[in-house]
Parts: sequence; structure tokens; C-alpha cells
Amino acid sequence: MPVVITNDTQDVLLREEIMLSARQLLSPSIIEERMQLQYDFGMADFSEMYFDGLHISYGNARIFQNLHVAVELVDLPTMVTQHFVVHGDLITNLPGRAPCRFTSLEHNVLYNPDLCEHAQLKKQDGIEVVTISFTKERFLELAENNGHVLARLGEDVAGDRAVFLNRDHNQPITMQMLKVLDEIKSCRFQGGIKKLFLQSKALELLALQCDQYERTTETVLPAGALSMPDREKILFARDLLVKAVQQPPSLRELSRQSGLNEFKLKSGFKQVFNNTVFGYLNDHRLEQARQFLLQQDQRSLSEIAGELGYSSPQHFSHAFSKKFGVSPGKIRK
Repeated sequence: MPVVITNDTQDVLLREEIMLSARQLLSPSIIEERMQLQYDFGMADFSEMYFDGLHISYGNARIFQNLHVAVELVDLPTMVTQHFVVHGDLITNLPGRAPCRFTSLEHNVLYNPDLCEHAQLKKQDGIEVVTISFTKERFLELAENNGHVLARLGEDVAGDRAVFLNRDHNQPITMQMLKVLDEIKSCRFQGGIKKLFLQSKALELLALQCDQYERTTETVLPAGALSMPDREKILFARDLLVKAVQQPPSLRELSRQSGLNEFKLKSGFKQVFNNTVFGYLNDHRLEQARQFLLQQDQRSLSEIAGELGYSSPQHFSHAFSKKFGVSPGKIRK
């Protein structure tokens, strides 16, 4: 699988052959690989898993200059891919479609029938991405008799047409999706049980994506529904909020920075995230704390509480226990 990375002036920075075969993708047992890469133009740490027509990839990277990545899918089956950009900024290109830009906490499902994939990565300190890909045949089996959203997507896939699940814009990653993504990354099962667990989580994410699409895209929206520009402002406000967890802006300040009045800001958060502005912030803080603890972060609970903007460790512990039904100290053990 040839990979070519160039810069903005089309200078070739890397040309490399990555060994990946259809046999790996269709392996009845899990094949696991970890790639730790370091170059002058960036560094990355990614984990890959292949089995039964399913490919799961997750990791993070630092990009030191703008990059253009081209991957040739030689002798490989075409794939339907769930894209989750937890953090960062990237652009992906499908033949015959406008470039699709992903920013932090956005997701979509896409199918590329072409033999080449293209992506653009701007210079950035950190990008975290999770992708889950099904072979075309495996996806079409799932799409059959499992709801009209998958059926519509399946028609395009069966016809080898490039397509996004949400054709107009990406959808926001919900807290429930973040939780499932974290469960995939922290899975401690082995062998057949691990296969079963990962398949169930991949399907759970697909169900959550389809459900969100149905609720936010196909529902007849009431009067006062968000326009596309206002929805983009809500997503911008969300980004401002999660970047300032230690000292979040007031509702008035967030309204001023996002260009929305307070009423539209509050109602927009309910429409897009089914949560209040500060309810969303609280959920984000607690999910971040849970990930720190699951990753065996060596900082004390007081340090974690302070980093996430809690006034005291006691306040943090109470909120964490109320949200997850277990104290943060027990999560760490």
C-alpha cells in the first residue's frame, strides 16, 4: 500500500510502502500492530487491529508543517469508514465531492470507491483520530434490514458511489460516543472475547451515528430551528467552552464571542447536543477526568480537579460519583 506525503509546494517528504493485505483484513483472529513514527515533518503513535473484515485504528500525531497525504489501496477491498476526530483539524477528499473538513469532536461515515485516498493535515500540535472501517461486503450485510438510514447509505455503497452519511456537514461527537471510543482504546480482553467486544462497540457507534442522523437531520424541525450558519456558531461556542475548562467564559461572554444572542445560544445547545451549555461543559470535564484515571494518570486527584476547573477536590469527587456512580479513587485502583 504506497503512501506519499508532500508539503504545500509538492515536495515529496516521504514515499513508503505499508504492508497491508486483504488477508489481514479478513483474518479470523485479531492482528494487532502499533506504529510509532518520527520524521522531520511530524510524529505519530497509532494502534491498528484487523479481523473479520473490520479495521480499527486509533492514535494521535503532531504535525510540524502542512501535509498532503495520498494512499493507494492496491489489491485491497474498498471500505466504509466511521471517522471520529476527537481533536484536531483535517480535510478528506472523495471523488466527485467537495472536500470535507473535520475539526475537533466531529464524526461522519464515508465510502470511497476510488483506489486512492487523499487527506490534508495542517500544522498542529496535536490530532487524535479514531477510524473504524468495514469491508464493502461486510457493511452491506449490516445495512440490510437495519433501518432506512443504513439502507440509503447501502444503496450508494452497492453502486460504488462516493458518499458521506451526512452529506451537508459532520455531526458532533456526543459524550456517549466518546465513552464507547474510550472503551475501544482501553479494551483489556484477549482473543475471541476481544473480537466480540470490539465488534459490539463498532456496531454501537454505528447505531449512535445513525440515531443522531435521524434525530437531527431527518426530523421536521420546529419553528426557530437553527440555520446552518447558526449551527456552525454553536459548534464554535462548544470549541471555545471545552478549550477553557479551567476558567470557562460566562454565558454572556460566550454569547459575545460566538456571535449568538444568549437565547439562541442556550436553545441551540439543546438542539445540537441535547444539553444545556454548562451541562455540556460538566459532562466534558467528567469524561476527561475519567479518561485521565483510566489511563493511569500519575497526577493526584487534586491536580486533576484543578486542571479541569473544579473549585475543590471534594466538589470534583461529588460530581464524578454522581455522574458515574463510583468515586474517582475507585476508578484508579
